[in-house]
This record gives sequence, C-alpha cells and structure tokens, in this order.
Amino acid sequence: MVATTALLRDLVAGWRRGGRSVGLVPTMGALHAGHLSLVRAAAAENDEVVVSVFVNPLQFGPSEDFARYPRDLDRDLAALDTLGVEVVFVPRLEEMYPAGATTRVRVGELDELLEGAHRPGHFEGVATVVTKLFWAARPDRAYFGQKDAQQAALVTRLAADLNTGISIRVCPIVREPDGLALSSRNVYLSGAERKAALVLSRALSRANDAYLAGEEDWARLRLILQQELGAEPLATVDYAELVDPLNFRPPGRLAVLAARFGSTRLIDNHLLGGRFPNPPSG
Repeated sequence: MVATTALLRDLVAGWRRGGRSVGLVPTMGALHAGHLSLVRAAAAENDEVVVSVFVNPLQFGPSEDFARYPRDLDRDLAALDTLGVEVVFVPRLEEMYPAGATTRVRVGELDELLEGAHRPGHFEGVATVVTKLFWAARPDRAYFGQKDAQQAALVTRLAADLNTGISIRVCPIVREPDGLALSSRNVYLSGAERKAALVLSRALSRANDAYLAGEEDWARLRLILQQELGAEPLATVDYAELVDPLNFRPPGRLAVLAARFGSTRLIDNHLLGGRFPNPPSG
C-alpha cells in the first residue's frame, strides 16, 4: 500500500526505467466485480497496475452521501491481492488536497448536462481528482467503467485536451444475473428497493428491443424509457434520455437513466443496438 504521491512517482519512475508499461484503475473503494473487471483489463494490457482507493469529497454535493459512502479498505486490499495487484495508492485527504489548495479542473459542456445538472460540482470534482491521479501515476492507460458513461466521456475529453498521452479504456458494465448494474451504492437498497431498481435495466432492455425491431423515432424510444420507469412506484426519476455518447446531447443511441429508490440514487445506460447482456427480471 502506497500513501504518498512522492512514493508512487518513485515506483512508477523505476518501472519506466525498466521499460515497463503502467495501467491505472481509479476507484473510491467498496470494490465489487465491476471494479475487479477493470483491474483484470489493466493487467492484461500493462506490465504493472496501480489501483487507487480514495473517496473524493469534491465529487459529493452537500446533501449527498460522502459521510456514509461504504468504506472497507481491508476487504478491498484482500480482493486486489487475489488479482496480484502489488501497488494500491491510498492517499490521505491532506495528500490529495493540501491546506489552502483551491485549483479545480473543469472540462466544459460535459460538466453541465444530465449528471452535471443534477449534481452541481460533481464533474469538477471528478476532473480534479483524476488529473491529480494522472500526474501521480503517469500511466500509459487508465480504466473506467461504462456504467458511469458521462464520467468516462468527460475523462476521455480531459485526457485528450490536456495532451496527457494517456489512453482511456472504457470497460463494459458488469451486471447481476437479474440485470441490475453493479454499484457500490447497491448495498443501501432495502429488499423492496432492490427489486424496484430492476426497472432501470428493464427499461433499457425494452427500448433496445424496440430499436432492434426497427423503431428509430427518438421521441418514441424515449417514451418507452419514461413509461417503464413511471410504472415503478418506488422510482423517482431524475432523467431518461437518448443522447450522443460523445457530447451527451440528444438525440443519440445512448440511453441514459438516473433514478432514486428511497435515499439511493442509481444510474444506468445502454447503447441501443447492442446486445443487452442479461435478460432483466420482471
């Protein structure tokens, strides 16, 4: 376990002198099979892998769940050890944000749409911490999950705009057998909320089926998403849209959803036309 940026840079510099490539997997911990799929992808493409575990306060709003976000470092380290990860970067808050630090990173329009609109400041926090991690680990490649599709698009833009030379890899969503996308926040769901949350994957699957059957009217496809979500009484919908996967403006083939189940907010997405990986329940 590495706790300081200086030590991480020294380790990476040694790898570089030996001609070894580096993959970075940024996480906030509470690791599940989705995170571990990113680690496996990184290990397959790089000589060395760095996994960061840092719950970033800048990407949580004042009424969000920073204080109760699940944390279990021992469990995370054990899971990473089974995959052979030798370097886990676990910085303290003061290491990432020294006293008096005021610099923030904004990517522009992607900050402001959908997730950005519903969570003001969230993507500025993401962009800031990712930039710091890129400088600390100096990776060849960095790995993000498709479940956070807008985040992945934002990081891809950031890496290109800042001429980092880092290749951003976006890996597929990992789902439970019943279709629910894996999320660290799933542990908050009650039994009834867990069942209700299946409406997300069900809505995506039904819109995808309609598209594959020949429906190309974006308003009708969006209506399928909205009607399916609206039929679930435990779901409070933030948005259900069809957007371009690069700029997140409508219209487009990427169906993106966000809804609350009790106090738990979940997101999901699917690029229409691709095979939906699990037959959602219900």
